[in-house]
Amino acid sequence: MRGQDRDRRVSHIRLRMTAHRWHFRKTHGMFSYLCWLALILLTASGCAGNRDTHELLNSLLWVQTSAEYQALSSTTYRQAGEALDRALLDRNWSAIPEHTGDVANLPPAVILDLDETVLDNSAFEGRLVTRRITFSPSAWDDWVREANARAVPGALDFIAQARSKGVAILFITNRQAGQESSTRENLEKLGLPLSNDLDTVLTEGEPPFNWPSDKSSRRQYLAGRFRILLLIGDDLGDFVSGARDSPEQRVRLAREHHERWGRSWFLLPNPMYGSWERSLASPSLSDDDRLHSMRTLIRERP
Repeated sequence: MRGQDRDRRVSHIRLRMTAHRWHFRKTHGMFSYLCWLALILLTASGCAGNRDTHELLNSLLWVQTSAEYQALSSTTYRQAGEALDRALLDRNWSAIPEHTGDVANLPPAVILDLDETVLDNSAFEGRLVTRRITFSPSAWDDWVREANARAVPGALDFIAQARSKGVAILFITNRQAGQESSTRENLEKLGLPLSNDLDTVLTEGEPPFNWPSDKSSRRQYLAGRFRILLLIGDDLGDFVSGARDSPEQRVRLAREHHERWGRSWFLLPNPMYGSWERSLASPSLSDDDRLHSMRTLIRERP
């Protein structure tokens, strides 16, 4: 009996060991499967959380590819041309709020901004996107010196129309004084020859005036020499001071001059950059801090 009992105990132990080994293999296989599944899910979620994109991507492609941008720019310049005809008939017409005194005997002129108003720099913005970098003065300077910017839709036709009617074309730009020669070269490549007798490209910091980035002093300077019929730009600062205030103040400022928009002031679309962007977060912040600051301004409800 003891021998038989021993044999039964041995058989029982072997069965239990076999069962444990089978259970271990099953649970170990399941554990390995779950580990691989978790790894796959983590990798997938990591990719979804770090999309290969750039904050300029959509706005850049809108400028470079959309029919809407082409139509808006061309229509704005066509409407400016129609307003120009009306302005020439009114000897007291002036687009400058600061204009005082008699302007009737001053020669007629139009003031235009350059970047994203006459010169299309979207190719430069494209370099930032494809290289996954942000704006830097050195990269911008390299682009300006290439002097290869295209014309904004409608700009060349409008300028030709204005010149054919004896209207002087004046440019106020916040390109730096050291970039003026390259800027002039770019304009001439586009078929826009500039006067040798009169400085018609007023840049930031240009001697002997050392113009500030705020364009009001340059507008006033030209307003003392010309009857300014129209202002054309892509930024609130191309028309009035205060463009770098808070977004709410900027909206109020634009509304204060509502009667000028589409009459003597013409605004080109530029969703890529501008004083509107600088008003959202200080340029002195790091890139991460600026992005965080701007995200706090997003409205998710009406």
